[in-house]
Amino acid sequence: MIHPADPLTLPCGVTVKNRLLKGAMSEALGTRDHAPRPELSALYARWAQGGTGILLTGNVMVDAHALGEPGNVVLEDEQHLAEFHGWAMQGSREGAALWMQLNHPGKQAPRGLNAQTVAPSAVPFGKGMERAFATPRELTVSEIHELSARFAHSARLAQRAGFGGVQLHGAHGYLISQFLSPRHNVRQDEYGGTLAGRMRFLLETFDAVRAAVGPRFPVSVKLNSSDFVRGGFSEDDSLSVVQALGERGCDLIEISGGTYEKPMMMVNERERGGFFADFSRWARAVAGVPVCVTGGFRDSDTVRGALATGAADVVGLGRPLVTDPHFSARLLRGEEVCSEVRPLKTGLGLLDGSGYLEIAWYEDAMRRLARGEQVRAGEAPLPALARMSAETGLAAVFRRRRALI
Repeated sequence: MIHPADPLTLPCGVTVKNRLLKGAMSEALGTRDHAPRPELSALYARWAQGGTGILLTGNVMVDAHALGEPGNVVLEDEQHLAEFHGWAMQGSREGAALWMQLNHPGKQAPRGLNAQTVAPSAVPFGKGMERAFATPRELTVSEIHELSARFAHSARLAQRAGFGGVQLHGAHGYLISQFLSPRHNVRQDEYGGTLAGRMRFLLETFDAVRAAVGPRFPVSVKLNSSDFVRGGFSEDDSLSVVQALGERGCDLIEISGGTYEKPMMMVNERERGGFFADFSRWARAVAGVPVCVTGGFRDSDTVRGALATGAADVVGLGRPLVTDPHFSARLLRGEEVCSEVRPLKTGLGLLDGSGYLEIAWYEDAMRRLARGEQVRAGEAPLPALARMSAETGLAAVFRRRRALI
């Protein structure tokens, strides 16, 4: 029986201090030239002091010409390595392991954000999303190889900056996820067709990252259990990918699900009890390496239950750590903790029908945490939306709102 306070030794030999992980959440705290803003150091110092074993950053992009949203941080060269080092040191307090999540959006970037978007295939998003996302250009084989090298180079830079590990974002409809999906990847070469072809980019990128950082540095992958759309990446596909990653010695496979087309990861945040826990139990049976399940965990009973019943080796926490950055410490002390995550409503249909309202609320809340403030669940969302609009500009707000309807 696994307990939340139990340490975990990863396949690479690194030991993390407990079985709790802070899941990646978009902070949008990059400067105009995509360096980490000082607020990131303050925010992650606060989370590190809150007792969680592994802290995953939000998206850090591997290419400044391929942003997923305004405010993205980018790590592609040494220009801002000092700022990244400061972030790494603050986020590693109290023995926390700060891991950088590396990502490329592929075609899942709002129109107007990048000069062009690329993807495995020149397949547009489905009806209703064409206003938000442009039809991408298909990547060439040489560009695919270059992208694997980019992930590897960014991972090596993260290691040099002092981060304790990296995670490749292969979920939620971003580039790696697009390669895995037969809905978005219709290539007929070695990077498409069968699942073996569709997972080639992920596996080659994993191998390139491992070669860049060496055998004793944690390399994790975030993977969808399913895309939850007809013709997309299925649970059977996912189990096969989990097995392949396990055979390569992936240090931690984090299970999630959904894309912007079917945002189950956002629906999940409104549910209680771990929406993907059943699938993660199956994944754990075939992986042979540690498995994490994230989302829907609101209270101590469901966290302890997921670990005790074998649903996962690690439980990921997201929004509860925003409204209570010491949630993990309290749970580890044996307290009965419960975090209320309520749907946010303004009464304005155009806003309430969009996933952007909640994203804006939590991005604003993270800024307040970085300033040392206390955040309460259920606070009025309109002031948060106004503050984020003033910071990012209305054009950015409308682009992201359209993309997240």
